[in-house]
Order: sequence, then C-alpha cells, then structure tokens
Amino acid sequence: MKYRRLAADELQELETEFVQFLSSNTITGPDWEALKREKPERAEELIELFSDIVFEKVLEKIEYLEISTPKDIRTFHCEQDRIRMNGIRVEGETSLDLTQAKDAQSMIIEARESGATLKAYSGEKGYTPGRSEELFRMIQQGALISRDGNLFKTLEALKPPPAQ
Repeated sequence: MKYRRLAADELQELETEFVQFLSSNTITGPDWEALKREKPERAEELIELFSDIVFEKVLEKIEYLEISTPKDIRTFHCEQDRIRMNGIRVEGETSLDLTQAKDAQSMIIEARESGATLKAYSGEKGYTPGRSEELFRMIQQGALISRDGNLFKTLEALKPPPAQ
C-alpha cells in the first residue's frame, strides 16, 4: 500500500466510485459480499488498491497547499518537478494569531497595530522521494489543500525582485 487505507466513512462517501471500481474488476455486488465472507484478506487488498487510486487522483490535482500556525504561515505551489514555498512569520510580541487571520491585508494591519512585524521568506526544492509521496506526507502532517492559491499568489506578489 502506497498511502493509507480509506476510513469507513471515507469509503462510504465514495461508494459509487468503489462500486465502479469493483465492476471494472468484474466483481458484482453478490461477488463482493461473498469475497468479504470467504476471503477477507482479498477484500482488504481491493480496498487498499482502491484507496491508493483515490489518493493518487487527489494528489495529482493538487496545485497549492497551506500550513498555518499562530505565528507562521507557509504556502506552497506544487509544480510538477518542484515545490515553491512562500511564508510569512510574525516577529515580536503580539496577540496576532495567523490561524485566525481573514486575509493578507488584515494580517498586515493587525501586525502593525500590535507593534509586531511580518517577515516574509521563500524557497523551493525538488520532491523527495516523489511528488505524490511528498504531498501526501505534508497533508498527513497538517497541510491543507488550497483551491485557489490566493495566499501563495499574494505572498509571491509581495516578494522583492531578485538582486542583480
């Protein structure tokens, strides 16, 4: 198994897709019920295979991820051969909690009003060992999928141009 087995509630949500998966493997409803009773280890293998297929499809579509803590936000643009990161960190004493911030502008205003500063940082690297595995690991560690990448794009626009 490459990723993890889908939980029972996740499988329930994907019931239609799972039935299609079984059908494509020439397994009918009655066959599936018999397989679960008579060969539970084979039924588990099929669930694990289906789980890997689901995760692979989700992971290949990811463009942006975000990880937020009260004092730090890291945003990632997940390209095919590399991952680029833009982050912002609160420096100084403040009650500003980046996990509660509404948007980049409100973060900046609140940081200034509290006397703290926001420090931007960025970086990029290749995937280790591969794109899907690294994105899966990041999600398991708390990264969230961003549908629009707006925060990454906002932080990207705030970066100073590279020194010449």
